[in-house]
Amino acid sequence: MDERNRRRLLIGAFGALAVFAVLFFAVGARDVINTLFSAAPSLVAATFALALCWLAAWSLMLRSVLVALDVKLSVVKAFFVYAGAVFANNVTPFGQAGGEPVAALLISKTSDARYETGLAGIASVDVLNVVPSISLILVGIGYYATTATVAERLETAVGSAVVLIAAIVLAMAVIWRYRETLIERLPALIAPRLGRLGLARFQSETLESDLADRMGRFFENIELVATDRWRLSVVVGLSLAGWLFQVAALTVAFAALGYSVSPYVLLFVIPLANLAGAAPLPGGLGGIEAAFVTLLVPTTGIPASTITAAVLIFRGAIYWMPVLIGGLSVSAFGVKALE
Repeated sequence: MDERNRRRLLIGAFGALAVFAVLFFAVGARDVINTLFSAAPSLVAATFALALCWLAAWSLMLRSVLVALDVKLSVVKAFFVYAGAVFANNVTPFGQAGGEPVAALLISKTSDARYETGLAGIASVDVLNVVPSISLILVGIGYYATTATVAERLETAVGSAVVLIAAIVLAMAVIWRYRETLIERLPALIAPRLGRLGLARFQSETLESDLADRMGRFFENIELVATDRWRLSVVVGLSLAGWLFQVAALTVAFAALGYSVSPYVLLFVIPLANLAGAAPLPGGLGGIEAAFVTLLVPTTGIPASTITAAVLIFRGAIYWMPVLIGGLSVSAFGVKALE
């Protein structure tokens, strides 16, 4: 790992520790620890089992997308490749920027796919995961509004999420609309700069041609996925299943502590809290946990220390377990995720 990446990783890690310190100070660290020790081991194990089901569902998403791109990857290998992508997301600040290139490299190493084909595959999975999340937020908020008064803080969170998602969708639409222009002009802007930075092994003209060719294939691969309607419906269905497995996992985490939470609340809380993953922290570590507590305290009426304990169990399954599995996968496949 070079010095720049090491420094960025250390800053992100210290940032996560600082957020956790503030969180534990606010809710009471001793109460959280005592609550964690009271958790039912069998239900904690069930939380981790449901998290594995989530990971399997989204790895099948990746495999289905790759099949549409004519890339062959076994179910087992797809699971470990996707776990490797999640690992990279979870240890890199601004997660997706680190996870997608690693996943693309893993796909190209474990199959006969080109790098840009793998990148199109994992990018498609990430984009398609947004569709069910929006639906879950709307359904969850809609039902919650019929049973309780929506607090101003929650209205702000939902409004911010809608604006952010709309901005992302608009940006993707603009990029797709002007993709031909990007393919034609962007390489000419990038290639000379890469050459001056010493990042290119080729002459700028050769690099420009290579970049244009790769970008063209990338957009062609995205179009292949988008136009296969049957496979697209399967992939979105798997994405929805993954989100619902996460809802079930957090429900069971609360049950392990002796509390019951309406699944309709978790339908919108989980996608909203995950938006905190955009923070400059390793995989949103600390920020996502704080977002969960902030959203769940006013919507459930459960003590903050209990919510924090349940979230820590849930995040142990959703965050730390994939870090372990994915880290081993990346190492086994011979890919350096933090270069």
